[in-house]
Amino acid sequence: MSNEHIEALTIAGHDSDGSAGMPADLHAFYARGVYGMGLLTAAVAGNSQGIFAQQLMPLDFIQKQFDVLNDDFKIKAVKTGMLANKDIIDVVAKNLKHYQMQNIVLDPVIITKHGATLLADDAYQAFLKKLVPLAKIITPNFFEAQKLTGLELKNESEIKQGAKMLQKMGAKNVLIKGSHHNDKQTEVKDYLLLEDGSDEWLTKPYFKTDRVNGTGDTLSAVIAAELAKGNDVKTAVKIAKDFTYEALSHPINVGAKYGPINHLAAQEETKQ
Repeated sequence: MSNEHIEALTIAGHDSDGSAGMPADLHAFYARGVYGMGLLTAAVAGNSQGIFAQQLMPLDFIQKQFDVLNDDFKIKAVKTGMLANKDIIDVVAKNLKHYQMQNIVLDPVIITKHGATLLADDAYQAFLKKLVPLAKIITPNFFEAQKLTGLELKNESEIKQGAKMLQKMGAKNVLIKGSHHNDKQTEVKDYLLLEDGSDEWLTKPYFKTDRVNGTGDTLSAVIAAELAKGNDVKTAVKIAKDFTYEALSHPINVGAKYGPINHLAAQEETKQ
């Protein structure tokens, strides 16, 4: 395989049910032909019905993971996920800069797809100041984009304005994911603003399902995998959008409630 030596890293939390976080990222890397490794920031005890406990990794353990991985591997892209608090954000940002890590896909795990806030204010401020300027691309969901920009994002004009604001914060490219919390909607529109100022709307049919865990993780992880393979941002985002839609629209019956998306179906449907 031509891609067997291409390596990408996810910096994320581990979801014990395998649906989201680091497991979803690694599923996505593998499905796109990239060797994935995981730098663990936290672990959660959860299943399809909820998260019931979490354990943050010690800072010296996170530091050691950075050191040993960079000592041995040629990492071509990095995807960030759950960073939990200010101290973890600080050590991640410091190491991304120190090791001059490239193709950083910043998935801002700030607010869930249902609107619940995940970061305390000091951590949020550290995220804005230290991580956003390092991003090759930032991929907020609708609620995260509202938080980051302070805009309601009630129309296309405001969404475009918000993306430009995120670029001014330092992110080179911006993907604002469309809202998908209205059962009556017929499509989901994501907005991509590229570093050169060009832009595009990416639209897929709305697929109603409760098998949605790991959707955002997967989208960002596929972008990272494609950047690691040498694709440009626009191509990477389009592949990721197609892959995630196929994974979402081929539900699998795992768990009692909010189950995972189907990386296996997406791998078959998006072979290229």
